[in-house]
Parts: sequence; C-alpha cells; structure tokens
Amino acid sequence: MSVVSRLFTFLRIKGTAFLDRAEDPRETLDYAHEKQQQLLLRVRRGLVEVATSRNQIEQLRERQEGGLTRTEDQARRAFAAGREDLARLALGRKQAAIAEIAALDVQFTDLAREEGKLTLAEQQLVARIQEFRTRRTTLSARYTAAEAQVRVNEALGGLSDQFAEVGMALGRAEEKIERMQARSVAIDALLASGSLSLPAGTTDPVERELAAIAAETAIEAELQSMRAQQLPPGDEDRLLASGS
Repeated sequence: MSVVSRLFTFLRIKGTAFLDRAEDPRETLDYAHEKQQQLLLRVRRGLVEVATSRNQIEQLRERQEGGLTRTEDQARRAFAAGREDLARLALGRKQAAIAEIAALDVQFTDLAREEGKLTLAEQQLVARIQEFRTRRTTLSARYTAAEAQVRVNEALGGLSDQFAEVGMALGRAEEKIERMQARSVAIDALLASGSLSLPAGTTDPVERELAAIAAETAIEAELQSMRAQQLPPGDEDRLLASGS
C-alpha cells in the first residue's frame, strides 16, 4: 500500500470516528421526520389539485349535458321551421357536446383514479409517519438515557480514581497514627519500668529551693571551720562570738 493510500485510509478512519462522535441520532431522527412531513404536505397538495381538477371537469360535464337538451330543442324547432341547415348545425353542436362529454368522462375517470391513489398514499404515509414518530420518541428517550448513563459512568470512573488516591492517603495516615501510638505505649512502658529517668529540672521547685538553702548552710559552715583553723589560740572564741 502506497503512502497516499495509507493517508487516505487514515483520513477516512479519522473522519468516520469524528462523525460518530459529532452525530446526534436525535437530530437525524428529527431531520427524517421533517422530510416525511414535507413529503406528506406535497402529497396532500397534489391531492387537493387533483380533486379540484376533477370537480372542474365534473362541472364542465354538467354544463355540456345541459347544452344537449338545448341543441336538441334548437334542431327540432329549426327543422319544423323548414331550416334544415340550422337543424343540421344544431345537431352538429349536439354531437360535438357528446364527444366532449365522452372526453370529459375519460379525464374524470383518470382523475378519480389518481385521486384514489393519492388518497391511499396519503393514508399509508400518515400511518408510516405515525409509526416513525413513535419509534423516534422511543429511540430518542433510549439515547438520552444511554447518554446520561455514560456520563454517570464516566463521573463514577473519575471518582473511583479519586477514591483510590484518598484510600492510599488514609492508609498512610492510619499507619503513621499506629506508629505514634506504638511509640507512646513503648515510652510509657519504659517510664513505668524506670528505664527512663526524668531530667533534674523536672523536680518540685520547693524541693529545689530547700536543697539550695541546705547547700548554702553547709558551705558557710565549712568556711567558718576553715577560718577557725587559721586563727591564733584565744581568737576562736571571738570569731565564734562574731559569727554568732
């Protein structure tokens, strides 16, 4: 296959796919229904025209039949008056009227037959349009329902992906919470067993103050003892008295 043929095949495939996506069956059904209505309108117009022509021929035939009696009367009166030429003329008109009536009868029969065909065609077309209208309503409803279902399924497909991501995030959160809880339990166990000791700074502040006072007292006592050891004999009493 040549490059050009492959290109044309590709364009046909893409064009068909595009048309499938762009075509709305409801619009196609509406278009077909509109065309049927136009055809029915043309048939009814033709039926009206044929019926009108048939009525005109019928009226013309009635006038021709009415003229037969007049021409016959004219022929008798002309013959009685001795005017055979006028009688012949009147009888000629009678024969022409009879021929015209025969031709009109043929046209009337043809038009009546055509009117019958158009009437039957109209009835059949009305029945087919009614059937098509019912099918169009059903198919349009089915397509609308299917289109809505597709949109719902597409939305649910997107939600499933989001739910999967949310589920993974929840799993990570639960795992982290479980680790934190396990760590808290382990620390509580170590504290209970005495393996972990609290820092010095966490003792009672009153106890810290009392310990400081005791240390200061001990320091002063030791300093007093050192001073007493460095004084000559006899000055110890004065140092003790001054210290007291």
